[in-house]
Amino acid sequence: MLSIRMRRTGSKKRPSYRVVVTEARTPREGGFLEILGIYNPRLKPALVEIDKARVEHWIKQGARPSDSVRTLLSRHLSRDRGAVAPVTAEPTAPTA
Repeated sequence: MLSIRMRRTGSKKRPSYRVVVTEARTPREGGFLEILGIYNPRLKPALVEIDKARVEHWIKQGARPSDSVRTLLSRHLSRDRGAVAPVTAEPTAPTA
């Protein structure tokens, strides 16, 4: 089974992560199929760069995001969806 999870990079006590697609049984630092993005929690605000189209592609292929990746996606990528405000039609007075 495929899994979308974070792979730790960076030096000691300075973590940064890659969001990758991998086989669920591989170790955290093991091989992976594709890098989907990066996450650096040490920056303020945290740096999150994830290719949303590729994440959707892999989820359609059966990959399951880990709990931490699911939280990351909902917190940081849901803002993109909310950027477009719904259009509300307000009645206007007819011009004579």
